[in-house]
Amino acid sequence: MTLMCYINFCRYYSLYGHVDTMAREVHRGAATVEGVEATLWRVPELLSDLIMQKLKAPPKPNDVPDIRPEQLVEADGFIFGFPSRFGMMPSQLKAFFDATSRLWASQALAGKPAGIFWSTGFYGGGQELSALTAITQLAHHGMLFVPLGYTFGSGMFEIDEVKGGSAYGAGTFAGDGSRQPTELELQQAFYQGKYLAEITKKLKS
Repeated sequence: MTLMCYINFCRYYSLYGHVDTMAREVHRGAATVEGVEATLWRVPELLSDLIMQKLKAPPKPNDVPDIRPEQLVEADGFIFGFPSRFGMMPSQLKAFFDATSRLWASQALAGKPAGIFWSTGFYGGGQELSALTAITQLAHHGMLFVPLGYTFGSGMFEIDEVKGGSAYGAGTFAGDGSRQPTELELQQAFYQGKYLAEITKKLKS
């Protein structure tokens, strides 16, 4: 009998597409684990079309559906991805968490593993702080935060090229918006998806 592990993989918000690119790599990694069904979900946008136009944000991909808070209970594990705003998650993701009060009251998500990945503009944009401030959401729900540690191996010690991410999870730098995730950053995102999927499967069994 094959264990079917449904992972809400991954729930994310992306304005300019950097997190979307990372999310798809996380999803690819999770999907390689036998018995795991990995799914991409997007947090609803709060900005109006007019604001999005003024920000020159690209159109949202039409192959990723928006998620509702009540759908979280269907998952065995999560990875949350977001672009950092002053070292914290953006208002879109925070508003989504604010809407999970009923799940919090019943502790419906307690004991479920969760990881985090992110994008920042530059080095001082919160490559570690973004994860640390996001952990509070997981803690109040009783979720089990699953960091990468240094399990990604030599890629964690790369200093010859610009690389986002840390022991807390995968990450990338957007710079002025023109920089895209590097091959190494995408490899770490892929690894994180696979890593959390394996842990979720282990806990499920």
